[in-house]
Amino acid sequence: MRIVARVTLGALTALAELIALPVLTHPRMAAAATRVVAMEARRLDVRVGGFSRGQALRYLALRAPVGILGGIVVALLVIGLVIGVRALWTWGHGEAVDGMLMTPGLLAYFLGVGVVLLFLDLSGIVGVHALERRLALRTLGPHSTEALERRIAELAETRAGVLAAVDAERRRIERDLHDGLQQRLVALAMVIGRAKRGRAELLEQAHEEAQLALAELREVAWRAYPSGLDSLGLAEALAAVAERSAVPVKVACELPRRPPREVETAAYFVVCEAVTNAAKHAEAGLITVDVSADARIVSVHIEDDGRGGADPSGGGLSGLARRVAALDGSFSVSSPPGGPTVVRAELPCG
Repeated sequence: MRIVARVTLGALTALAELIALPVLTHPRMAAAATRVVAMEARRLDVRVGGFSRGQALRYLALRAPVGILGGIVVALLVIGLVIGVRALWTWGHGEAVDGMLMTPGLLAYFLGVGVVLLFLDLSGIVGVHALERRLALRTLGPHSTEALERRIAELAETRAGVLAAVDAERRRIERDLHDGLQQRLVALAMVIGRAKRGRAELLEQAHEEAQLALAELREVAWRAYPSGLDSLGLAEALAAVAERSAVPVKVACELPRRPPREVETAAYFVVCEAVTNAAKHAEAGLITVDVSADARIVSVHIEDDGRGGADPSGGGLSGLARRVAALDGSFSVSSPPGGPTVVRAELPCG
């Protein structure tokens, strides 16, 4: 029914646009022509943008006969339904149809012919709708060379972002090792040196320092790449993030199937960074994580009840944006003053 309504509306607008086309060709009416084409794109549920005035006028001229054809097909459907209802009504009251007495055999014959004609008419409506969509995409979409140039520019920008993200991650790991683990190991070496003089309490302190160094080493390694992600999957890895968080984290991860490894890794780091930021800077009392997927997209949604004011251009969040962009995904941050902070990422699966 939705397609029938779209084709019917398209037939009406085609007549109006055909009449108004000479006016729309005037340079002063360029904005009006663009608005009309945008309306047609919404009717057909197609995404087009950046088309020129010439493309808009060309599309309006070409779609007029297609829209009129759709009106004719819809009119045939209405006429056929009216005739069929009238025939059934007269037969039900025992009256003759056009001078013929409707017998059961003749009724079955007409019903069979009517079903075939109804199928052909509905197929014609679907065909007109598909033709309109293809015409809009071909006429209003970018030229193949232009689309290729845009894609090359996007890939060049994404590549630069990936390199910057890798460098930032390396600096972060080096900083964690230098400022945390290295200092702890130096302290451990000093305690062991003092313990050589036979003080048992220093050996106990050295043992504690060694345990802390091992724990910190595991934490740094986990932030570099969580080993459990490969063996346990995203849901278990996110559960581990929730367990280690200083703020309560509620995780909902419903995936019909396991996504590709790079998508799974990106989703993990989006959640991990967002949870870390909320725990450190947002003064949040609760963080909710929702990961879902369909056949094409893995959606990640993280929300906290903190004070808001997160800066999307900061090192962590901008690094996440570059990581997501490297997979042709989308990334957004909403963090008004007073909260809540909402981080969203959509990662294509292929």
